[in-house]
Parts: sequence; structure tokens; C-alpha cells
Amino acid sequence: MIPEGLGSGLRIPPHSEEAERGVLGSILLDPANAIDKCLAKRLGSDSFYDRRHQALFEQMVEMSQANKAMDAITIAEWLKTHNALEKVGGYDYLVQLQDSTLVPAHVEFYCDIVQEKNLYRRLIEHSNEVTDSAYKGEDTAALLVSHAEESLFELGSHGGEKLPKWKDSLDEAFAEIQKDPNDIDHGGTTGYKGLNNRLRGLAKTDMIVLAARPAMGKTSLAMNIAENAALGLLAKTPVSVGIFSLEMSREQLVRRMLFSNARVSMQAAHHNLTKENHMRLTEAMDRLRKAQIYIDDTPGLEAVELRSRARRMKSRYGVELIIIDYLQLMNYTKFAKDGRQRETMAISGAIKAMAKELKVPVMVLSQLSRATEGRGDNIPKLSDLRDSGAIEQDADVVLLLYRSSYYKHGDERDQDNRAVVDVAKFRHGETGGVDMSFIKEYTRFEDRDPRDDDHAPSDY
Repeated sequence: MIPEGLGSGLRIPPHSEEAERGVLGSILLDPANAIDKCLAKRLGSDSFYDRRHQALFEQMVEMSQANKAMDAITIAEWLKTHNALEKVGGYDYLVQLQDSTLVPAHVEFYCDIVQEKNLYRRLIEHSNEVTDSAYKGEDTAALLVSHAEESLFELGSHGGEKLPKWKDSLDEAFAEIQKDPNDIDHGGTTGYKGLNNRLRGLAKTDMIVLAARPAMGKTSLAMNIAENAALGLLAKTPVSVGIFSLEMSREQLVRRMLFSNARVSMQAAHHNLTKENHMRLTEAMDRLRKAQIYIDDTPGLEAVELRSRARRMKSRYGVELIIIDYLQLMNYTKFAKDGRQRETMAISGAIKAMAKELKVPVMVLSQLSRATEGRGDNIPKLSDLRDSGAIEQDADVVLLLYRSSYYKHGDERDQDNRAVVDVAKFRHGETGGVDMSFIKEYTRFEDRDPRDDDHAPSDY
């Protein structure tokens, strides 16, 4: 019995009739144990090749969920009541299945064979779809490669998993509500008390936009967060972090992170590396060796290529936080002819989709327009996000970084180390500013000590 669409070629798609009969016969002989083992193996009716077996397994699962007694006679009556007995080959075929199965305890082994053959068939089906699309030439080759890789990734991770039950989702949500506010284990830690308290960490599937004007320190803050997450600062456990640096080289980023962690000035060390600074750098080396950070510094990445690389990074290294520096340096050739605004919209959508697909927080850095410098206070707003309003729309969190002393002149410039991270959009909670300190000498952000201010911290 060949399922529709699979038998049109000269070769019969991979399947094992014996293993399929073994699964169903095992259920007939030992329904209580066998069907639980099948479901634990994530076996579904679509895992079977023979249509009779598809229909029979589906009815068996329904019967089990209805808590009905199961044997060849009761199953036959159930099938007759549901007008499905003839679809599965009749009562005589049920008896054949039962008699042909010798050891129901081997049901898990039979399930593995059925799943393996199903995976072969799905692989052939996906490959045929990609081949047909390539012959048509309606999409770019890069997009087809991304789609093919996504399909293979789903197959490799046994895609098509059943959706969680509603009550289980409710239990998870309620457990999350009851957690200690300082317990950051549902996402990645920022490593900063102020930001963690405001955001409760970086939630999985969230697209977090960190935006600022040039030279405000957005790369420094992002790398500090990457370091903190990888070292598990203010969290139960460290996480693996993936960084896509489209502006700076891997060597530059690693060097900057090393000096920042050591609290050593790169400029001072370049002229004279003292014994004390050498010791600090050595200690920083020991700390950072424990971190799992993976840097891809390929310049000018296409959105579809970055997504493919992120997918492989997740699969190979188990990254739980991804940082992209920065959005305006990415491309999406397919939409480039429609203008930069449309291209940015597509890039932003691809990043959000990537966060949902990989189930990790994705922090993407973004430039702000010059509109901030045309205002008297120079304070950034959401409307200043450069190139497209889609960035604001797609983002779950938007952080606007601002240092007022940057705009001062003469000796006053950069004298005040106060920085503000304005949580301008937060889909899951309240917005507002978080005061921080920026140690320019070490390109490092730290939690702000209120004693450093002569006035109360401002939420601007």
C-alpha cells in the first residue's frame, strides 16, 4: 500500500513492513505497555508507510486515550463503530498482526526501524522539493540553500514534535511567576543587577535591539553582556554565547574583552605593560578560559547566510545567546532593489524569526539616526532607529544607550562616567531607564552606585 505522492517513481520509498507489523502486533499483545513505549518514541500515524497501518495506529492511540480495554476483539469493535475496520484490512488482518508478532517486548526496536525508514522518506521528499525549486530558478540560490538547511535541521532534530499541552504551559508560566525575581535562569543573564531587575534576564526567543549613536559604547556593552553570560555572572549557570561581528575582527574583539575583564587600559599597556597589569591580564586569561564564546567575524553577511550559520552554531555548540554587531552592516540581496528601508525590514524580520526558531535571545546592535543630535538634550527616542520602523515593530526589547557627557565640550567631555540604558520598549514588562557607569579607560560598563551621584538616579 503506497501513500499518495510517494509511489510515482520507479523505486519504492524506504519502509519496513515487518517492523510496522511488529509495532502494531505488539500493541495487540500488550497494549498498556507497548503503546506508551511507542508514544515515548514519538511515533505517529504518519511514521508508517502502509496506509492500513497509519489508520490502525491512529485508532489505537484514540482508543488508548479513551481508556478502553484493548485486544483484537475490542479493537475490532472500536474500528467497526468508527467505520474504520475495512480501512485496516478487516478482522482477519488484526489476527494476522497479532499472530505474526513473537516478542512484544521488542516494540521499541520496531519503533526505531519505523522511524528510521520514515526519516529516509522525508529526506527524499525534502530533497525532491529542493531539486524542483532549483530547476524552476524562481528563488536565489542562497535562499534555497537556507531553506534546504532548515529542512535538514528539522529532520535532524526530529522536527514536527507534538505541541505541549495547555495545562503544561500554564504550569510552566505559573512556576515562572513564583520564582525569585533575582533568579535569572529562564534566559540569559546580562550580568548587571539593574538590567536584570528591569528585564529579568534576556528571555528565550526575544529579539533585543541595543541602539545608540556611534562612540556611545554599544559594542562595549554588548561584549560585556556576552562575557557576563558566558561566565554565569548573577546566574545559576554560564551559557554558551555566539557573536557575529560584522565590523570588528575576532582578534580585536578578543583583545578588547581581555583588557576589559582585566581592568587594564589598552593604550597604557601598549606603551608600558607593567608587572601589575601583566598579572591582571594573566588572571583575566584564567577567568575567560572558562567561557564558551564563539565568534564569527565574516564581514557583510547576508541575512539568510547569517541565519544558516547561527543554526549550525546552535546545533554544534549549543549557544544560548546570540549577539549581532551590527544590523546596518547586514545585507539581504533579494530585497536590495526595493530600497534600503525594505531591505532592513526583511533583515529585521529574519532576525526575529531566527530567535524564535532557535529558541535563544538574539541581541542585535543598531545605529540611531542623527535626529538625536538635532535636539537640545540629545536624548534618543524609538523613532530614531535608523532605516526602518520595522526594527521597533519586530523587537521584543529596545535598549537605547546614552551618555550625556559625550556631548559636552573641552575638559568636561567624558568627565562624568554616567550612562543610561533606556528600556524604551519591553513587550513583557515596564519601560524606564537604568543608570550605569561607563569606565572608558577599560571600555567597560558597571552597575551604577547611587553614591556616585549628587542627585537621585534619573529614568530620563
